[in-house]
Amino acid sequence: MPTLTIRALPTALAAIASIAISLICTSVACADDPLSNDVRIGSYSVFYHVNASDLSGPFIPAGENLNFHPEDIETLYFAYLRRLSPHFTFELAMGVPPVAKTKGRGPLDLGSVPYNDQVLSTVRWFAPTGFIEYNFLPESSPVRPFIGAGVNYTYFYDRTSTGPGDAVSGGPTKISLPASVGPAATVGLTWRPAPRWNFTASYSGSKVNARLTADTAGEIRTSHIEFNPTALIISVGLSF
Repeated sequence: MPTLTIRALPTALAAIASIAISLICTSVACADDPLSNDVRIGSYSVFYHVNASDLSGPFIPAGENLNFHPEDIETLYFAYLRRLSPHFTFELAMGVPPVAKTKGRGPLDLGSVPYNDQVLSTVRWFAPTGFIEYNFLPESSPVRPFIGAGVNYTYFYDRTSTGPGDAVSGGPTKISLPASVGPAATVGLTWRPAPRWNFTASYSGSKVNARLTADTAGEIRTSHIEFNPTALIISVGLSF
């Protein structure tokens, strides 16, 4: 029996060594695999390039060009990215829904009611955007520029007419802004100082259209608004 044990020992050691080598090789291979997921957080500076039709409806003074302009905003940016291939990535980007303020553009007053540069309404919007991005240069490069195209969905909620807005409309006013779906594009640069960390700067734009409807005791006034927002994004990301 002792002889059998001694003879079996080299075989057992060889098996253990073989398993250990296999595990080591597997670990090295896994370490060499690219990290396929990425989460990012940063600043989201949104700039509006508005084109809106003049407000139309009952009791709109003849010859007055009544228009709107939302204020530029800044909020938090979040994104999830998934590596599709060495050069292609999917990104789902969104920001913390901000409060957007819309100011009147036109005459200084409407009768005795101030109009120009008055905050007439506020609204929050939730606008996730999906991109397919092409990354230039090899994955081993620490700096990679990219371009992308995708689709934006914008949902407006908490739509509120302010005191000045109600005064301009002639009473308490309900505001309607339907959701918008439109194309989006982005261009940017990612710097990866370490395998798991990256810093990204990008500039994006999307087409957001909505038909504003203001209802004041059954009196309906409308305007077609093209928001055309662009966004400057600075973010830090973690890959896993």
